[in-house]
Amino acid sequence: MGNPWEIPRNDVSYPVKFYGKVVSGPDGNKQWIGGENVMAVAYDVPIPGYKTKTTVNLRLWSTKVAPEEFDLHAFNTGDHAKAYAAIKNAEKICYILYPGDESVEGKSLRLKQQYTLCSASLQDIIASFERRSREPVKWEEFPEKVAVQMNDTHPTLCIPELIRILLDAKGLSWKEAWDITRRTVAYTNHTVLPEALEKWSLQLIQELLPRHVEIIKLIDEELIHTIIAEYGTEDLDLLVQKLREMRILDNIELPDSVLEILSKSEESSAVDHIEEVDKEAKATDEEAQSEGLDTEKKKEVTFEPDPKLPKMVRMANLCVAGGHAVNGVAEIHSEIVKNEVFNDFYKLWPEKFQNKTNGVTPRRWIRFCNPDLSKIITKWTGTEDWVKDTEILVTLGKFADNEDLQSEWREAKRRNKIKVASFLKEKTGYLVNPDAMFDVQVKRIHEYKRQLLNILGIVYRYKKMKEMSPDERKARFVPRVCIFGGKAFATYVQAKRIVKFITDVGATVNNDQEIGDLLKVVFVPDYNVSVAEVLIPGSELSQHISTAGMEASGTSNMKFAMNGCIQIGTLDGANVEIRQEVGEDNFFLFGAHAHEIAGLRNERAQGKFVADPRFEEVKAYVRSGVFGPYNYDELMGSLEGNEGYGRADYFLVGKDFPSYLECQDKVDEVYRDQKRWTKMSILNTAGSYKFSSDRTIHEYARDIWRIEPVVLP
Repeated sequence: MGNPWEIPRNDVSYPVKFYGKVVSGPDGNKQWIGGENVMAVAYDVPIPGYKTKTTVNLRLWSTKVAPEEFDLHAFNTGDHAKAYAAIKNAEKICYILYPGDESVEGKSLRLKQQYTLCSASLQDIIASFERRSREPVKWEEFPEKVAVQMNDTHPTLCIPELIRILLDAKGLSWKEAWDITRRTVAYTNHTVLPEALEKWSLQLIQELLPRHVEIIKLIDEELIHTIIAEYGTEDLDLLVQKLREMRILDNIELPDSVLEILSKSEESSAVDHIEEVDKEAKATDEEAQSEGLDTEKKKEVTFEPDPKLPKMVRMANLCVAGGHAVNGVAEIHSEIVKNEVFNDFYKLWPEKFQNKTNGVTPRRWIRFCNPDLSKIITKWTGTEDWVKDTEILVTLGKFADNEDLQSEWREAKRRNKIKVASFLKEKTGYLVNPDAMFDVQVKRIHEYKRQLLNILGIVYRYKKMKEMSPDERKARFVPRVCIFGGKAFATYVQAKRIVKFITDVGATVNNDQEIGDLLKVVFVPDYNVSVAEVLIPGSELSQHISTAGMEASGTSNMKFAMNGCIQIGTLDGANVEIRQEVGEDNFFLFGAHAHEIAGLRNERAQGKFVADPRFEEVKAYVRSGVFGPYNYDELMGSLEGNEGYGRADYFLVGKDFPSYLECQDKVDEVYRDQKRWTKMSILNTAGSYKFSSDRTIHEYARDIWRIEPVVLP
């Protein structure tokens, strides 16, 4: 149906090049010629401010080819496929963002998408800067007017692209272009997971973006010289270690300028060694032996690439080296970034590293999606200004024990739960009881987020219910509706197995008349923001149960807290700060801590881990076939063994399982006391003031972008 708010800007377009080759001009300047050319065309979406006269522009990009790229001769001769080939190659860049990249074609398309967004945006930014500048353009002022924030490693190519434009199109020197780029660009790290710390095949980038490879090699050379200046060449073993960890180019020979330094260092080292030998009056044959040892030492420090390993470009290292600031997105995550992920870089440039805890907007995540709760907040705080100034939410804490507020709060929650029940009936066909506890885990399906821990806990609960009489069940268990939602990446087989498992458990449990409304399990299809706007206001318990130290921040945890939803979780990501703000008594905590994880994995590798009997019991129950004919050996097998890819319970589901079950028992206990539960819910909303995106953006503006944030009237 199109998008009425999206305005095509055919008057704003920029060329984006792929493939081709690099040649040197008569003046020595490099030119990137030939190859495949597409046009990036702007599409604008106006973003109005909340109760202000300010509107900013969100500029998006589509791709097409210039008319001259259409092969009219091929079309006239009937070869229509050939005639349209260039058009289709350009258009497929925008079909699906980041499709499966298992194949070379998939990887190539993903890289094209990343580069298109970087190149078009930077060309547009530079054109705007030039329009607003007086002649001659003062490029040294560019970082004072422009901030480029790399949101994870996907836009890393903006570093070599900005340098390319400044060098090749604007005629700046390498020194000027490198300095401007480093002062303009900053990097937000979002994860400690290897798949997000992108590595690209050097060969693929060389084919697709040959000029950028030249620039990346120059940046790598700059970085190596910085490392040598910091650590020297006396301790070559230390230098080898640092270069292996920190270089942008992985498994690639050293530049000539670096080899020259190392060669001189080794010659000097050899002379010193011989003089020392002479002083000790060693025999000639001992001197020869000494020289032989020195030759052997040389081999150790030649940094020859391993022909068996691929040559790669490490994008995260390029981000850190090419920018002036690096931040994590929660306090614990930023510490992990400094102490583990980029520890060598932190030692080299400690001033670069910062924390900026994520935030979410209260305009959407309370005011818009939860009007019933919004009215209550406005009534009890005495103002609607909390929508712009979330610190006002703190005042709710003063009334947390007030019976009138608690009554209104519970009624608003129930109305939202009725909406959720209606939504679930429409989308899944399952009928659920709005008087049951609504227990929700909605987020990307990933093993580290541990949807598997959640569903295995539900399976254990179901098994215990089946072993009890009806009266025992009702006395022992609080009725629950367990809701899952989220998407698995196209080629992530294990994540898809988990989704399949959840739906199979739901099909069995939801049709078990013995259990009835005591337990329901629902997987919501096609989860997105609109679905979240329905589920979050009606949620009572929210699960944020990732393996400690693996979730950078999370933002759904903030959205749930804003809506008075109590959380069960580990000390991971923003959970740590949420627990601090809402109060330790208002957060259900379980599981191993981040600093323990490495030791626990090592313990597992040594075969010392002893699984809790309840964990073995639940795996056996799954394998018994109670949830249908699908073979879950692969899924359960990932939780077994002591080593190997896809085994050994890398995400510590088995380790945290008993702690999780005991914490869930506590949840049931507290839920029975609705007055206590409601107070906890109110205090969660009151404590969520810190997680407004307004606050986060102001911190970025002040600390990273170097501008004083302006609060408009």
